[in-house]
Amino acid sequence: MRAVSRSLNIFVEKFLPNAFLFALILTLITVALGMMLGGQSLPDMANHWYGGFWAFLEFGMQMVVVLVTGYALAKAPLVNRLLSHFASIPKTQLAALVMTMVVAAVMGFVSWGLGFVGGTLVAIEIARRVRAADFRLLVAAAYAAVIATQPVSLALTAPLLVNTPGHSLEEQIGLIPVTETLFSPTMISAALFGFLGVLITFILMAPKMEDVVAFTGSDADDSRASDVTVGQPAPASLALAAEETGNTVATEKTTVSERINNSRIINYLIVIVGLVGIILYFAAQGFNLELNIINFVFLIVGMALHGSPAKYAKCITDGIPAASGIVLQFPFYAGIIGMMGGAGLIVMIGELFGSLATEATFPFFAFVAAMIVNVFVPSAGGQWQVQGPVMLEATGGMDISPATVVNAISVGDMTTNLLQPFFVLPALGLSGLGLKDIWGYCMTAMVVLFLICGTIFLLVPVLGW
Repeated sequence: MRAVSRSLNIFVEKFLPNAFLFALILTLITVALGMMLGGQSLPDMANHWYGGFWAFLEFGMQMVVVLVTGYALAKAPLVNRLLSHFASIPKTQLAALVMTMVVAAVMGFVSWGLGFVGGTLVAIEIARRVRAADFRLLVAAAYAAVIATQPVSLALTAPLLVNTPGHSLEEQIGLIPVTETLFSPTMISAALFGFLGVLITFILMAPKMEDVVAFTGSDADDSRASDVTVGQPAPASLALAAEETGNTVATEKTTVSERINNSRIINYLIVIVGLVGIILYFAAQGFNLELNIINFVFLIVGMALHGSPAKYAKCITDGIPAASGIVLQFPFYAGIIGMMGGAGLIVMIGELFGSLATEATFPFFAFVAAMIVNVFVPSAGGQWQVQGPVMLEATGGMDISPATVVNAISVGDMTTNLLQPFFVLPALGLSGLGLKDIWGYCMTAMVVLFLICGTIFLLVPVLGW
């Protein structure tokens, strides 16, 4: 496995373009497919592209906020001490790898947004302390751990959508409880065996000591992860950085405006109002962890822990460069989704696999179809809204429950997130790594996850799940 991953890493280092070029190439491929298979003209495809180009403005802003508020939260002294505690436990590459993946998986179970940001920050801090561990491996492992546990994540989009009154398919399939989706035997098995399989895969892929690319930043360095490359990654000591930031701001109170900027009274009045809002939200919504409330919690807790508006604003400013990839690339993926839907390519893929499937193989083919669609439509909610009705209709007279369709599409979507760089952009921004630095590891993990989850969906009809 180590030899395979090494060969794949060498290949992608030579030939894989950066994440932005990947989005551009995927755009051109979608244009070509729409013209060849969808019967669209070039002006038609350009129109579909522009029509969808700005569809991710809200989602893109949510992702920027989750990244920068997560970064600022991680730089708060209290959180950094906690991260440092976890990071001080492992002493070897194996222990570092296991610790990184377990912590990232737990965060991912709560929310994929928390997992992607928090898991990466844990990987950075552990890599800073365990110089015998490969930095690229840890960042890739944190991301893969979050992906592998998504079948049971409390924030997985499609299962939550179909359990929400008034969803677009309620008249057709009703409300599907999470006991049939997130906490069904199918999804629990996919998450459990998927995580164990990916964990073992990363252990086997761990490079020998002479091949390790370690974190090499200075412990006293206050540079951002986004300012560095492989071999000089991440915030050197997040705890030290936070303390230094606080001290700098605090010692320069000389004018009235500066005193106001550093006012703890104003800061904590806002925090109190925010905490009331958070309590009211959970009282009304229950434990519904969607992106807006996660971002709001990150922001309010971050302000509380930093202690003053000026300190918090500086941390946010420091974290913003890491979000540049999201700002640039999300509109291109939104445009790709617009072309896929406008040219009917998503419907074609769904109908093709639906026509090939039998009752015994339908869950597997739905899973594979979702994997393919996700390469072009990396948005679980958007993918379900377009592909879900097609696959539900394809079940025809088969004895296939709507929950099985939801589960198959959700896991298929999740699996090729290890191929599609859309959701790894926050990790790349925070770590300072390039796509080619981790893509070989992620591709190997994707193959393992496909084999495990594909087998599970082949067994679903046999086991009566």
